[in-house]
Amino acid sequence: MSKPKNRAEELLDELIKDKSPEDLLGNEGLLKQLTKSLIERAMQGEMTHHLGYEKNSSLGNNTGNSRNGKSSKKLKGDFGTIDLEIPRDRNGSFEPQIIQKGQTRFTGFDDKIISMYSRGMTTREITQHLQEIYQVEVSADLISEVTDSVLETVIEWQNRPLDKVYPILIMDALVVKVRDGHHVQNKSFYLALGINLQGTKEILGIWVERTEGAKFWLQILTDLKNRGVEDILIACVDGLKGFPDTIISVFPNAQVQLCIVHMVRNSLKWVSYKQKKELMIDLKAIYKSLSAEIAKKGLDDFSTKWDSQYPMISKSWRNNWESVIPFLAYPPNIRKAIYTTNAYRIYEYGA
Repeated sequence: MSKPKNRAEELLDELIKDKSPEDLLGNEGLLKQLTKSLIERAMQGEMTHHLGYEKNSSLGNNTGNSRNGKSSKKLKGDFGTIDLEIPRDRNGSFEPQIIQKGQTRFTGFDDKIISMYSRGMTTREITQHLQEIYQVEVSADLISEVTDSVLETVIEWQNRPLDKVYPILIMDALVVKVRDGHHVQNKSFYLALGINLQGTKEILGIWVERTEGAKFWLQILTDLKNRGVEDILIACVDGLKGFPDTIISVFPNAQVQLCIVHMVRNSLKWVSYKQKKELMIDLKAIYKSLSAEIAKKGLDDFSTKWDSQYPMISKSWRNNWESVIPFLAYPPNIRKAIYTTNAYRIYEYGA
């Protein structure tokens, strides 16, 4: 007689039903969605500045010009191609500045798009980012109008309701250069990516680090909980100090899993170019094993072969072993979704 499944196992079964790992990871970059939303909202702000009144405002009566629907335009970037809706005015005198006439590419601003959606960014910092995205000189009044318009969509996105359950949560860090007046400084941003019960990936939130340690992690997890998240089953992290303990205190059913992508990346940084391919094959024998026992043997074999040259690699895997192996207890589809997952890469490219 088989043992009854617990709630976590039932939810994972529901997640992977009729789905391959590729279905779980998808092929639509999430950055594309946020870029489209932000640019379109900025152009709406430009239109308000151009006409001198808000949409549906009585101030527009008898002004001789008004909004007149939208046209479409394809825009290419590192994230792929997006279909933009360009606002039009009745007189045909409106020309957007953030995406100019004839412009077909929008590149080099991915980190600024990410940071503008982050909880904790000040209005001044968002304004500075927008000024950098506009590659032509624009008036302070226009930037102010666009900032107000963009802030509306950002705040709405930051506070949108979330699902009750996310079987997989991936936390990743990203360093972005942020301008403050005449100074540029590096700031750490943290992305929470969830895979829901339908196998769809979703950016749950982005936060700029203002405090350190457990207090900051508690702030993130409390935000998720306040927006409706009741349970997380697998939390993939990159050795973020203090985060595993905090997530267990807020979501006690969560299983903390060290991010395999980051473990592999950190291992390869020690290795000469000529040896990377061979060493990578031996690493795969560890994290693609069928069980924890086989993985342990793979690590022992790796150690025997490579410790004379790179002893720090096997040492790192052994030191983190209890956080490396939990995913091996899950079905193959879930495992692959975890060990091929990097939050920022999925966020940007959908890979």
